[in-house]
Amino acid sequence: MEEIEKLKRQIKALKSKKKYGLVWEEEKEPEHIVLECKTKIPILKELKEKRIVTDEEKPMNILIEGDNYHALTVLNYTHKGKIDLIYIDPPYNTGKANEWKYNDKWIDQNDAYKHSKWLNFMSIRLKLAKELLSERGVIFISIDDNEFAQLKLLCDSIFGEENFIAVFPRKSGIAPRIDAKHISVEHDYIICYAKNSALVKFNKLSMAEDDGYKYEDEFVEIRGRYKLNKLDRGSIHYSESLVYPIEAPDGTLIWPGGEKGKPNWTWRWSKEKVKWGIDNKYIVFKKTKNKWSVYFKQYQFVDNNGRPIERSIPYRSLILDFPNELGNQELENMFHGRVFDYPKPVGLIKYLIKLCDNKNSIILDFFAGSGTTGQAVLELNKEDGGNRQFILCTNNENNICTEVCYPRIVKVINGYKKPNGKEVEKLGGNLIYFETKLIDIDHITHISDEQKIKLTYEAGEMISLREGTFEDIEKNEWWQIFKNKTKYTAIYFKEDKSRLNELVKRLSKLKEKVVLYIFSWGKNEYKNEFAEYKNIRVEDIPEPIIDVYKEVNKL
Repeated sequence: MEEIEKLKRQIKALKSKKKYGLVWEEEKEPEHIVLECKTKIPILKELKEKRIVTDEEKPMNILIEGDNYHALTVLNYTHKGKIDLIYIDPPYNTGKANEWKYNDKWIDQNDAYKHSKWLNFMSIRLKLAKELLSERGVIFISIDDNEFAQLKLLCDSIFGEENFIAVFPRKSGIAPRIDAKHISVEHDYIICYAKNSALVKFNKLSMAEDDGYKYEDEFVEIRGRYKLNKLDRGSIHYSESLVYPIEAPDGTLIWPGGEKGKPNWTWRWSKEKVKWGIDNKYIVFKKTKNKWSVYFKQYQFVDNNGRPIERSIPYRSLILDFPNELGNQELENMFHGRVFDYPKPVGLIKYLIKLCDNKNSIILDFFAGSGTTGQAVLELNKEDGGNRQFILCTNNENNICTEVCYPRIVKVINGYKKPNGKEVEKLGGNLIYFETKLIDIDHITHISDEQKIKLTYEAGEMISLREGTFEDIEKNEWWQIFKNKTKYTAIYFKEDKSRLNELVKRLSKLKEKVVLYIFSWGKNEYKNEFAEYKNIRVEDIPEPIIDVYKEVNKL
């Protein structure tokens, strides 16, 4: 009987599996760090000696050292629904030696579950990332052929097929690989999804910037520059009215497809419109090897009937020419040697940010590596006076955070010398460096009273990040207070409320707004208790943090 019941359960499980989409061995080898977070919860601690402040009027940028699963868990409390743009460059899972670890083991080409492990790893992080995106937010993901198909299906299931925006091919190399077995592959891809494609707004390219329009004539001030298009075409929808001779400047009669014409070829314009085009200098005749061809001018600012048009066009998903060699050169100029393999070029990230950017956006990279995204944000802010803020998350494997990512941002902020001695201008900016730390708990579904109190005492810097108040001005056994130029954040630690009124009266005298976090065993216990103080808003702690972490574990 027991065996029959077991078979019944197996049949039921098989029937419940999806019939279309991506299927992988999710439970064959779960990720240890995800399981660990059922009995340990992450918080943030600032390394104050690594703080950089050059302009208090500019945003505070964030670097988080630690596993990105921990960082994303914390950010789901501090930044849920606040991120405007995410760019990530995850492991490509090529099977090369020492490329990517799963459960502290390098994944190689011979691992029978290498795709399933990669999908386990990526799916939970992308689910957390989706929660961080604002309603107009977008995510860009770099990938190559090894996991492109799997990633596309995974993103369809997480973000929704309707929120797919585009795939951008990218030229990743500048020279053919002579060691290639069959074909020298010199490209990879960037996949783009929106949180809600109906709401997202992408910038447009000024037609004056489109280098396809490379010719000028006497009408450039009104019509803009122009490009040339052939007036004839091989037509699927053949029309006799579009087959007629056009007289060249020397009197030669030209037919569609050449001087003698070709079967089923037509002109694109009617005979009357061609006459109008010649009279208004829209038509161009060109003679090559004694053969005439007819072109029409496509202008930037007027259509082919001479009517004004919108002076911008959508960016195109053409091959992006930002090879890795540019990224290598950028890092070598800073560090006077090779310190990181295959960094993405700064220009690539700037291009992506400008596609859907506003100058006050929050940009997240949770596979930050060498810190290219941080440099891109600082450069754009310098170029256009923007107030973009970046959040970078990276582990410190091989000291990548402490010896490459952080020093790179420091160099960009403060300036540096190239190997040839040339000074590179400082860009300025601010940076706060956090580490992820873990607090032991019984289980995420049952956290003891003692552990809740400890979480409240330890959560101050995480809350300062949530509120954007990074100046720690006071801490004692009862409370902690942070501030920025316009706001204060206070945290009252204790179940004993004997000194709460003392803190509230002190905060009520401030001209600035105050967010007061009060320890409570439940929710909304003190929400309305201090409503008479118009500058004070009350929040609970630690239950909202615990609720977020429970939701993360469900994902």
